[in-house]
Amino acid sequence: MPLAAPDVARLFTPGSQYELGGDRTATVFALPEVQLALPTGRLVACDPVAGLVDENEPFLAVVPPGSYPVTLAVVEVRNAYGPGSSDTRIAAARLRIGEQAAVRWQLALSEGQDEERLGPDDFFGYGVDAGTGCFLDASAVGPIGELVEQDADPVVDAIHDARHRPAVVTDPGTGHTMAAFTTGWGDGHYPTWVGRAADGRVVGFVSEFFVVPQPGRGPVAG
Repeated sequence: MPLAAPDVARLFTPGSQYELGGDRTATVFALPEVQLALPTGRLVACDPVAGLVDENEPFLAVVPPGSYPVTLAVVEVRNAYGPGSSDTRIAAARLRIGEQAAVRWQLALSEGQDEERLGPDDFFGYGVDAGTGCFLDASAVGPIGELVEQDADPVVDAIHDARHRPAVVTDPGTGHTMAAFTTGWGDGHYPTWVGRAADGRVVGFVSEFFVVPQPGRGPVAG
């Protein structure tokens, strides 16, 4: 079986607490949000600094064109590096499509990916080499990618200046935007999940950064 889906409802509920091992605990304490335009309804999730060129295939699940909220699940990790220490990390990022509740979450697949080929606890996802992730429309990949390629520093600065809020980066020439954020403990390989309502309609996407444990899995690293 592929990697088990996370408990998304709990992950995006303020006050949810997780045991991380030892004396460490993580508590969801903030859900900052921004709006993201999806002119084509085709979503891409990737590392905006290192992945826009190589990992920019949109997901097969398409949504109606529009503007949708991107929300971050921000957790405070107590005793993160020893007694009395604390840290704040982004555990997940969600793009919400309407108000319907998801009855199931599945791996969000791109062209050429087949869940049947995955082994136990395997998943498709995107690689992170700059400690950053993003959501953007497929039509924004070219313009935003050129913006980053010309000078990545302002983009990186915007993401880190936003700290634990989503940073909205806009290409001045086209007006295309992306919502970007830091990814959990940093670099790694992270899955994105697509949520569906009882009628099969897409109600959201969640990129998960392995900060907190989830049912049916082993302990998290970090």
